[in-house]
Amino acid sequence: MTLSLSTLCVVLGLAMGLSQLYGLLRPQAFAAAVRKFPRSLAWGWALMLLATAWFLYNLSQEAISDFASWKEYLYAGFAGIGIGACIFVHDFLAVRGLAVLLLLLARLMVDSGRPYLGHTSWALVIQVWAYVLVIAGMWLTVSPWRLRDLLNYATANEKRIKTGCAARLGFGLLVLALGLTVFRTAALAAQ
Repeated sequence: MTLSLSTLCVVLGLAMGLSQLYGLLRPQAFAAAVRKFPRSLAWGWALMLLATAWFLYNLSQEAISDFASWKEYLYAGFAGIGIGACIFVHDFLAVRGLAVLLLLLARLMVDSGRPYLGHTSWALVIQVWAYVLVIAGMWLTVSPWRLRDLLNYATANEKRIKTGCAARLGFGLLVLALGLTVFRTAALAAQ
């Protein structure tokens, strides 16, 4: 699945910006919700099942002739791992699901941004962000409790909440602006 970089940036910028705007307007409610996230089973099931479905979709798009005869077994195995994680691995399931989604999102970002690298150096913003997500996804996979610690630190007081939300809102607005301007123009120039 490949989206235009413009569309992807608009979606990512809006998603990031709106969530951070909530943090700026209601810091205490934001902090309470963020602190509950790592151990939330509802979020865990939702994120892990979404990640499993997205991974299976990516697998279905691959033309791997060496594994063509094994494809249905791979589907069953990976679906079993995703569903099994929901059933048997409740500890930090939301963080584990988020980690897999970060890795899948990074792949989408890299795939969407690669064609723009020759047209604008602004594409490096998205490429670098994607690799940061890869590192975060791997780190959270290995030690999911660290997200809990990081979130507790980032929401320890209202100043930290507002500073963090303002920085992420600024980045979200930058990504949104790039999607609405630079990447839209670069896409038209590439055609």
